[in-house]
Amino acid sequence: MINYGYYHVAAATINVEIADVWANTQAIIEKAKQCDKRTNLLVFPELCLSGYTCGDLFFESALLDACEQALDILCKELPNELMVIVGVPLRKDDHLYNCAAVIFQGSILGIQVKSYIPNYNEFYEKRWFSDSFELKEETISLNGNTIPFTSHLLIHDQTTKAVIGIDVCEDLWVPIPPSTLHALHGANVIVNLSASNETIGKTPYRRSLVLSQSAKCYCGYVYCSANQEESTSDLVFSGHRIIADNGVLINETTFEDMDDSILYGEIDIQRCTQDRLRFHTAMKSPTEAVNYTHIYINSTPPTDSSLHLIRKIEPYPFVPQDHAHRIKRCHEIRHMQAVGLAQRLKKIHCDHLVVGISGGLDSTLALIIAVEAFQLNGYDNKNIFAVTMPGFGTTKRTHTNSTSLMELFGTTSLDISIHDAVNQHFKDIQQNSETHDITYENSQARERTQILMDLANKYNGIVLGTGDLSELALGWCTYNGDHMSMYAVNASIPKTLVRYIVEGYAKEQTDKGNTALADTLYDICNTPVSPELLPPTKDGKIAQKTEETIGSYDLHDFFLYHLLRNHFPPAKIYALALYAFGEEQKETILSTLKTFYRRFFTQQFKRNCMPDGVKVGSVCLSPRGDWRMPSDASMQLWMKEVNHLS
Repeated sequence: MINYGYYHVAAATINVEIADVWANTQAIIEKAKQCDKRTNLLVFPELCLSGYTCGDLFFESALLDACEQALDILCKELPNELMVIVGVPLRKDDHLYNCAAVIFQGSILGIQVKSYIPNYNEFYEKRWFSDSFELKEETISLNGNTIPFTSHLLIHDQTTKAVIGIDVCEDLWVPIPPSTLHALHGANVIVNLSASNETIGKTPYRRSLVLSQSAKCYCGYVYCSANQEESTSDLVFSGHRIIADNGVLINETTFEDMDDSILYGEIDIQRCTQDRLRFHTAMKSPTEAVNYTHIYINSTPPTDSSLHLIRKIEPYPFVPQDHAHRIKRCHEIRHMQAVGLAQRLKKIHCDHLVVGISGGLDSTLALIIAVEAFQLNGYDNKNIFAVTMPGFGTTKRTHTNSTSLMELFGTTSLDISIHDAVNQHFKDIQQNSETHDITYENSQARERTQILMDLANKYNGIVLGTGDLSELALGWCTYNGDHMSMYAVNASIPKTLVRYIVEGYAKEQTDKGNTALADTLYDICNTPVSPELLPPTKDGKIAQKTEETIGSYDLHDFFLYHLLRNHFPPAKIYALALYAFGEEQKETILSTLKTFYRRFFTQQFKRNCMPDGVKVGSVCLSPRGDWRMPSDASMQLWMKEVNHLS
């Protein structure tokens, strides 16, 4: 796998000398030679060989002749294995065109012609340049070579799988940019050679255009604009450079930075491909077929197989890292959950609800959502039958938090011990109560579910499920036990996010002066994750800690995100996990990854009959929505790859 599908790109500006082609040529060569050796593609600004602000000097044959000769010098002097794209004015058939020349391994692969020529406000490009629609043929003769000369150029790097298309400045600002057609014809890396002047408010708008285009086209986008070295007779230029990938900003240098260093980033070609396969309607062209010129090359594979990334790999991809953003996101998620439940209750004409409360995070969040849904519908909280069902593993801490929570929310509270019922069941099935096996554990979970279901019948309500997305992924729930309900509000919330949602709600209660409720919620957040199905320790502490058995939910949620959202193979997920969590956790990451894939495949049968539950995030495991998979699918392909990792 070539660097796990990452294509390394760069954007550079030069200290342009207006109309001094030879100085600009040398500056481009020097900058290219400074470029990091891992870089596959280097992009320079629009008309960088001449300078964008030459004005009527563009009519001078001396300038245009020098630009053609400079291209020949660049072919000879640029690093051989680096693809370089430069902006240049070129003549053809009595017209002058604003172009981008693609240079690789000593030759010009092709020339992209600018399609949309601005001629408004401060722009007067039509005074000098023709647009691509005036082309009569799509080749040009330069320095003894016949070269593709078109607005429909695609460069295929068969080694890296990158397919490169080009916008030139204004091309991005129109309703249907050329890069949209490039993407529909296979481009997954778009470059934009620009000379965009700076005005108030233009930087964020320019950024939004690039991010939006990369998101809509499921591609990488490398934007490189001329810097302040252009003429300032009437304008000041931005030097704005952006590297984006699928709507995500990877790296950026703005006008305020005044930074002339090379901007680096990488495009995740594999993710682009996977997203296009998954969201395939985006690749359906509404326009007539366009004849593209396709150029195929083979770059040299990297000798360094280690992963080098500019982008940050977040260890908690489901959780926004910015505190203010996280608080806002958690509030939005709670509201979506509550609206989903409120509508379900309203549609089925039901104003009673039964929910089991364990003193853990998941059931706490479910109760919070129930209370908020009842508020939306104007229902009485007394119609929420909150039930705590202490068993053999229940500790004083979790039981106290359960009863406190129910009292503080003003629900109808029930405390039903399952000891006698489960012991009777053990006698019926001839299970030794001293044998703490899976039967011992699951009998308790199913007894609790039976109680909840029967109470729902008794009070004409529904059972609210508490299980989360992470538990569904790992099958860490008892089939027809806590696995089952009438509506599962946490079904698309991963474990790493549940805690933050509850903490966010606790902070809201603190701000409202509800300190008793907030204190209970904070203590629940600090309680170890446990099903509490095994007896506690001698000092009354939780003995059965989930993450000691199956591994860290931090890791499992990381694996789950990159499997469901990006469909990455095990080797890439493993490499990214090492990048995110650190090489020192190598053994733990690999061991947990094996557990993840084994459980993910073997527990699909639980997901294929999971209850309804609203999707609130980018991924979900509902068989009616995001994930359709047979319960008897083989895991061997994935486990074989995992077992070869080290």
